[in-house]
Order: sequence, then structure tokens, then C-alpha cells
Amino acid sequence: MTTVIDVHGLRKTYGTIVAVDEVSFQVEAGEIFGIVGPNGAGKTTTVECLEAQRKPDGGTIRVLGLDPQRDGQQLRERIGVQLQEANLPDRLRVWEALDLFASFYRRSVDWEKLLDQLGLAEKRNAPFAKLSGGQKQRLFIALSLINNPEVVFLDELTTGLDPQARHLMWDLVRSVREQGKTVLLTTHFMEEAERLCDRVAVMNRGKIIALDTPRNLILGLKAKTRIIFEVNGRFDSSLLDEVAVRVEREGNRVVVYGEGDNPLSAVVQTLERQGCGFHDLHTEQPNLEDVFLALTGDLQTTK
Repeated sequence: MTTVIDVHGLRKTYGTIVAVDEVSFQVEAGEIFGIVGPNGAGKTTTVECLEAQRKPDGGTIRVLGLDPQRDGQQLRERIGVQLQEANLPDRLRVWEALDLFASFYRRSVDWEKLLDQLGLAEKRNAPFAKLSGGQKQRLFIALSLINNPEVVFLDELTTGLDPQARHLMWDLVRSVREQGKTVLLTTHFMEEAERLCDRVAVMNRGKIIALDTPRNLILGLKAKTRIIFEVNGRFDSSLLDEVAVRVEREGNRVVVYGEGDNPLSAVVQTLERQGCGFHDLHTEQPNLEDVFLALTGDLQTTK
């Protein structure tokens, strides 16, 4: 594997606030690498240092073998950075935005083909303000690809999108990787990170506190299977003491945290043996959000 991003001991402070505290990680060519963390974790500052937008106070960074501070202009020719909505004027038309951004680079791709590839051909002459949320995000991706970059940085790509548009964005990210590009993604959607990323770094209070594949992070949590159901009438939670780690109840809704080879069967057999009526029973497996909450101790899954 070829390392395209190499960060060692990265540190950034703002006065007495330590935003990034001795962060180290590597990203390999062709990866979709995710960074997640609560508000103020240091995600955005870290990425901005990689993009040559901020000067770090300590540590070393190499992106495609280049130092973002020393080789910033050369680096910007080889990376793509997703823009935020506020960066484009409302009256700027889609084709004008692409043509303008193509002029910034010594080398650019045929943006007419990007329009087709990203489903924007019909919106070629539409002003930015008239685009839907999903269309704006597709335009942002197109602008990040205009210089045929080797590494693409995507920041909170699907914030504010409905579920259908979010899934379309995920397909686009996968297609970017299939073009041989490396993607670094920051997100506050744990499902997004779990579905898209080859590896995920969890940041909290300026530090990386976990880094692995989503599957390994989940397995390492050793979280319990959740068995959820509605009870009919009276229910004594002590009935499940022998087959559950913990039982939570809110109204008629019961959540059982089970362990063992088949906790679902044990719960059902216990309920039936005691004559307790139940319905809408289903299970939920541990996921990346469980990992996030366990590691950060924070109930917010936001950036």
C-alpha cells in the first residue's frame, strides 16, 4: 500500500485552547478514510491543516509527499476540496461555477463530462440558488473533481439532506474512490462512516482515541445485542434477570441487553414460560454509533 497522507504529532492551539493535540495517522491510497467526533473534537482543524488552510503549531504533515505549508500551491493542484454552501453566489450558474473553477488550475478535466457523470446536465444553466440540497452537494463534488485530484477532502457532505439524497451522495463517494482517488471524509452521521469508510478515526478533545475499520471498532466494543419489544399489560422485569445484562423499560416498550450465543431465544422462552404477552419484537446489533457514544461519552453525534 502507498501512504498518501502521513500525519505525525500534529498540534494546533488557539490561545490556551488546544484544538489538536499530538495527532498521528496515515491514509493509504484508494481508501475512504473517515474522521468522526463530537463538537470541538478537532476534526475540522486537522483537515484544514492537511489542506494548507491552517498552519500547525507542531508536528509534521505530508500529503502526496508534500508539506502543505512549504508546497501549498503544488499541493492544491493535486487535491480536491469540497466547498460549503456559503462559498458560491446565488446567481452563479452551474456551468459558470465549473468553468470558473477550471480556470484556477493548470490542468483540469472536461467539466461537461462531469455534469453528465454527476446528473447535473439538466441543471447546466440553473443559478446556484435554484438547486436543491442534493444538487448543490453534487455541484460541490464536481468542483472538487475539476482538477482531477488524487486526494479528495469531503466535509460533512450530507448534512441537511433527506435520506434518499444522502444515499445518492454515498453512491457518488464510492464512484469517486472507484476512479482511483483517495477520499478523506469528516461526518457526524455514524451510519455514513460505517457504510462508506474503510477505516475510521474517532477524535475527542483534540486527540484520536480510536482508529480501525468500522467492523473492528464495533467488535472491540463488545456491546450487547438489544432485544426490543412491547409488552401487553403487566410485566415484571426481574423475570429476565437470568438471561439479560440489563433491562430498560419506558411505558410498554422494553429494551433487553442480552449476551450469549442466542439471547433472543432465551428472552422469548422466558417470556412465554411466564405467560407475559408481547409484540413488535425485533433485535438491534451494535453499530458504530454505540462505539462513538462509548468512547466519547457524548450524546451528540455532531461535528
